[in-house]
Formats: sequence, C-alpha cells, structure tokens
Amino acid sequence: MAKLSELSPRSQAELLAVGGERALRRRLMELGLLPGTLLRVVRRVDVGDVLEIEFRGCHLCLRRGDAARLEVRPARA
Repeated sequence: MAKLSELSPRSQAELLAVGGERALRRRLMELGLLPGTLLRVVRRVDVGDVLEIEFRGCHLCLRRGDAARLEVRPARA
C-alpha cells in the first residue's frame, strides 16, 4: 500500500482506506472519497503544499499532510 501524497502527477490509484482524525475522515467520505474509489493525481503545487486530485468527475485540492492519510494502490491499466 502507498499513501496518496507519494504518487506522482497523472498517476491513477484506487482508494483503500481513509485515515486521520474522525472529523477529517467524515468530511472526505462526505465528499465521495470512499474505499474503492478510483482517483487520479492531477498536479502538485509546491506553494502551500497542495495536491490536486480528480475522482468521480470532480477536482479536489488537499494538503499533502491530509493526502498522506489516504492509503491507495496503483490502479491497473
């Protein structure tokens, strides 16, 4: 398993688990980040330490610290 924050841009992965504090887990799951969701890393922004991801037709920016709490596995082509 890998952390979402470790993936390079244009990488695709399947979400395995959402970790972190209860409030963070709940909010991310409300936004649609549920185990089994396929996602793609769009880009990394060094200013502000932000990671932009795409899933279910939506784009979401996460702080790298929050992205490190999401366990993923690379998606099969």
